[in-house]
Amino acid sequence: MSPRKVGVVAGLVRGRTVADALTILEHTPRRSALAVKKTILSARANAENNHGLKPDTLNIVAITVTPGPRLKRFRPAAHGRALPFMRRTSHITVIVDGEARVAKKAAAANKEAK
Repeated sequence: MSPRKVGVVAGLVRGRTVADALTILEHTPRRSALAVKKTILSARANAENNHGLKPDTLNIVAITVTPGPRLKRFRPAAHGRALPFMRRTSHITVIVDGEARVAKKAAAANKEAK
């Protein structure tokens, strides 16, 4: 999908909470809304599991859409000709931030006891 089309949908959710962004994308009638939604869900899972952030407090700090590689394709035309066109792709980057989860001290105490 072209970066221009994805950028319109990304602008709808920029600067919002993750929960609000997912609600907006559920009701957005554009094909690129699904790609942006999947990227935000992935960012939320990474923040929760890899970085120890609370999922309820996540905000979208930045969302950028940059052009990816272009695929050269051809479309059939009249009189047996073929007209070239570029199939554009996009790179979607989402940065989320939120409140850090407190580390459990009981688990650390159990490791020391063993």
